[in-house]
Amino acid sequence: METGTPKRSETTARVPRTPRARKPEQMSLEEWQVALRREYGRGQSFEIRNLGTEQFFSEFAVTNPDTGRTYRVAIRGKELGSNWCACPDFAVNTLGTCKHIEWLLETLEGKRGGKKAFREGFVPPYSEVYLHYGPQRRIRFKAGLECPEDLRTFAAKYFDSSGFLREGGSASFDRFVSRAAKEDHEVRIYDDALDFIARQRDDAHRRAAVDRIFPGDGSSEEMSGLLKTDLYPYQREGALFAARAGRSLIADDMGLGKTVQAIAAAEILARAVGIERVLVICPTSVKHQWQQEVQRFTDRSVMVVEGPPPERRRRYMEQSFFKITNYDVIHRDLELIGSWAPDLVVLDEAQRIKNWKTRRAKSVKQIDSDYALVLTGTPLENRLEELYSIVEFVDRFRLGPLFRFLAAHQVTDECGKVVGYRDLDRITESLVDVLIRRRKQDVLHQLPDRTDKHMFLDLTPQQKAVHDDNSAIVAGIVARWRRRGFLTEQEQHRLMVALQRMRMVCNSTYLVDRETDFGLKSNECRLLLDDLLSHPENKVVIFSQWLGTNEVVMRRLKPRRHEYAYYHGSLQVKERREVIKRFKTDPDCRLLLCTDAGGVGLNLQAASVIINMDQPWNPAVLEQRIGRIHRLGQERPVQVYHLVSSRSIEHSMLDVLRFKSAVFDGVLDGGARDVFLQGSRMSRFMDTVQEVTAGIPSADVSPEAPAGRDAGPATGISASEGEDLSAQPFATAPLTSGAWGDVAEAGRNLVTSLGRALGTMPAGDGGVSIPDRFVVRDEEGGGTELRIPIPDADTAAAIGNALAALGELFTALGRQEDADRRRP
Repeated sequence: METGTPKRSETTARVPRTPRARKPEQMSLEEWQVALRREYGRGQSFEIRNLGTEQFFSEFAVTNPDTGRTYRVAIRGKELGSNWCACPDFAVNTLGTCKHIEWLLETLEGKRGGKKAFREGFVPPYSEVYLHYGPQRRIRFKAGLECPEDLRTFAAKYFDSSGFLREGGSASFDRFVSRAAKEDHEVRIYDDALDFIARQRDDAHRRAAVDRIFPGDGSSEEMSGLLKTDLYPYQREGALFAARAGRSLIADDMGLGKTVQAIAAAEILARAVGIERVLVICPTSVKHQWQQEVQRFTDRSVMVVEGPPPERRRRYMEQSFFKITNYDVIHRDLELIGSWAPDLVVLDEAQRIKNWKTRRAKSVKQIDSDYALVLTGTPLENRLEELYSIVEFVDRFRLGPLFRFLAAHQVTDECGKVVGYRDLDRITESLVDVLIRRRKQDVLHQLPDRTDKHMFLDLTPQQKAVHDDNSAIVAGIVARWRRRGFLTEQEQHRLMVALQRMRMVCNSTYLVDRETDFGLKSNECRLLLDDLLSHPENKVVIFSQWLGTNEVVMRRLKPRRHEYAYYHGSLQVKERREVIKRFKTDPDCRLLLCTDAGGVGLNLQAASVIINMDQPWNPAVLEQRIGRIHRLGQERPVQVYHLVSSRSIEHSMLDVLRFKSAVFDGVLDGGARDVFLQGSRMSRFMDTVQEVTAGIPSADVSPEAPAGRDAGPATGISASEGEDLSAQPFATAPLTSGAWGDVAEAGRNLVTSLGRALGTMPAGDGGVSIPDRFVVRDEEGGGTELRIPIPDADTAAAIGNALAALGELFTALGRQEDADRRRP
């Protein structure tokens, strides 16, 4: 391997360098870009290895020692477009050169005889068919010195006088290849030229196959039976457009059903051209939503790729038609994806790759597939580069090189700052074959009046720790209910607290400890709002049961400077009216944060989008929320987004409660007075608690977990209108003074008196011994119980109340100890 560093003369060194940020007045755009690559390339110290037999006009391997990357370079002369390089820049820049070619040209010219060889040019004895890279990529034939005359004559039927393949020549290209093979003459046909021809022919074959099986505009009988649901006319149009295009972008407004169109397009391609592997890349929060939609609409196998690397590897090796993964792991799974070799790649929420400089965007664009479908409601949010980056995944040649694209459409001031855009209609024209976009107002008459979308997010490790601790408490209490058939009031209270903490921590750890803020929901809400509020007609209501959730969301909104109103139960009547009036009438206030105080008695038809940060325990409360917006007088379709923590109590609630209407009669959502249940109502409640918590796949708990484990403060037991009683910090007054001192003294007296009544005696280890007649073995459950004889029902009630108060005392003492430990 040779190392070449072109020598520079003193004169050359003094030549002013071409400015990189702004095109010189005396240069054309192309001259400027070629000069930049020439100067940059010739300043490198690449390594070279000749792969052929010719000294100058040959194929070479050019290696960058800094990055370790090697590219093949074919040198045919000094004419722009005549040479070739395998690097990405050469493929798309339409200049016919790159830094590797420019470095290699100067290196070869610096060798003995190099200048003369390039001055005279080189016509090889063999003929060539190669892809010419210029403003348009075109197939070119170049006859060699020893090319037979009859082959030249035959080639003229397919190639024009400049050697370029004639219009429509791809279909008959095989005839030229067959004829050339019969000659006793070498004709080199390069891979990129064959790939270009194959792509054109595949496109024609696919379009013909789709039109044959699904003729017309999508109203055919074959199209109506495509999925296990009826598609709206515009959705049929979108699915057919995507299948015919092969690689395309569906940029419909949010809420128009891009997911079902993508699934339909995959089914069309499966039936028309036989695709067998579809990779869906989406945000983590919607992976399971995708899985549910595939299962709902098709009979195709589907697998969510998740877990640690060994688990993801195993899942890629298993057979399935659909595999669903998320953007965050693509750079680590590129090798696995390449081995699986997807036929179709679907990018959902593709604005995640709008910044072409990020590792995420670069990794996604390394995935190779014959077909691609990009889904986004906001392909262009702030800058033209965003649209360019997204379209680049669909077709990297469609918009040309970035420098040419920006030069054609950006308007800059004298300092180079972008002040506007021009000729945007030309962008639309260039994308007409690969992009379809419908606005809501365009298809309003076809839309359903309400669509629901569940977005699933993982719990953070901190959330999961709190969730699983409380899940263990619930499991222990449920086991006691099954064994004994009743719960004490203290156990009921502890059960309610543990269930509530499990639900609250699904939103953020802040709701539980008022200090930390671990959780993905608020971040996902912020990203969702960025999309929703990019459409001026959208107004959004965010619902949560807890004030703490709204506090977390408001912190996320602060950097975005979205104007919002805040409606909650602590507002006075006049304040409530003012908040709602502002949201309805102020065009700048397009966001309302609301507790369940706003779920009743309000008319919010000014909004058309709802985000539920949590799932109410009572399904009726959820419908009350949605009913504030989706009601008589609403003139637009309503979109409902549900943020759900996967593998949690929320996730299990979806499966159990969707079939049970108001099963708990508002136990947790209706106020503390409903905490203590009896009889058949209690039985129904416990049955459903067991069903919900048993459905949590990640809960690693023992049914014999101790019921007495401290569940912590009763944060989240809702007061009237669903407000969070834990909005204010707990009092930390000394427990030995005032009323607390009285409670402590009463507790000590109770314990002492109870010990005397039981006849307890000091034990040898410093504890106490209890007479055997009060200790009973539970033959069915296998446990041991302490049974205390009570003279009458009134005494039993009094003792029960005293024990409950004592339990509250111990809980308060625990809180005080925790507070003391946290103090600096």
